[in-house]
Amino acid sequence: MRVSPLVFEEPVGVIGSGTFAVTVAHLLSHNVNVLIYARRKEVADEINRNHRLYGHDLHQRITATHDISLIGRQCSIIFPIVPSEFFRSAIRQVSDYLTPRHILIHGTKGFDIKGHFDFEADGLSREDICTMSEVILEETSVIRIGALSGPNLYREILDGQPAATVVASKYDEVVKICQKVLDGPQFAVFGSHELLGAELAGALKNIIALCTGMLNGIGMGKNLEALLITRGLRELIYIGKAMDVPARAFFGTAGIGDLIATATSASSRNYTFGQRLARGESREEISRSMDGLAEGVRVLKITNGLIKHYNVNAPIITLLHKVVFEGYNLHTAIQFLMRYPYVQDVDFL
Repeated sequence: MRVSPLVFEEPVGVIGSGTFAVTVAHLLSHNVNVLIYARRKEVADEINRNHRLYGHDLHQRITATHDISLIGRQCSIIFPIVPSEFFRSAIRQVSDYLTPRHILIHGTKGFDIKGHFDFEADGLSREDICTMSEVILEETSVIRIGALSGPNLYREILDGQPAATVVASKYDEVVKICQKVLDGPQFAVFGSHELLGAELAGALKNIIALCTGMLNGIGMGKNLEALLITRGLRELIYIGKAMDVPARAFFGTAGIGDLIATATSASSRNYTFGQRLARGESREEISRSMDGLAEGVRVLKITNGLIKHYNVNAPIITLLHKVVFEGYNLHTAIQFLMRYPYVQDVDFL
């Protein structure tokens, strides 16, 4: 790897050691020293000893720690990239070491649920869930927050293939700093002020990827896949509108771009999860054997609650929930959707 001058003297922190966290660390290492927090000590030791993880060599600029306090003490720019289910607990662990001087740019695509209740029966409102940026605001004194979103399949990036991402933030400073530390010869970073839109689009597109993976798993072709992505996008837009997110948030790199990559590639965990589920494996079997969580499974359950609460007409997502969680027949669901009485092709603009 070409060694370029350091953008900052201090390291940039990454919280998490999953595949996308390591991918972001790899991208950062073109420009800065990187300190990764790994929850498991053996993972931190593996990075420091061999500079290799998930079958890929890591730059010497990347080091790891099992002590999360070092992230807050040594790094003013931090990328938390932890599964949404565990995001709040991870932020709470580091919160004592964070101040308003810190900048946090998360790369987690999902939702945090407030409290414990039966949202399958009662539904979920906007007040019942948090985005990851809202979790950071609730749990820390950090003000300058951003979110990464876009078509970022980790295997392609680690293999050196060209890619891009969007950093969304209310603060121009956050966008500019993220571009400075992440931008590279094979990686472009676009900016956006549509923070909630980027987070919502990034989370919801995983649902459609589950569905297209299932279609592939039973041998369906590209015609149906394209139809499902197009009609699925419509449903995502209407869910966004119910949560006061404008339709334009779903049309950029963080919207359609991420949707196409995730919903058409076997490198996508959500696509692969759906593919294997349709071929007869159980959710538990697939989860145990994958190298990371398929966020779409959890997001599907949460989104079904949102659909109930806001009474959104989303037949694809509603049926997908029945297939994944209630054992509804996938072929029957497809036949129902093919006969569903859509009136207009584009009715969301």
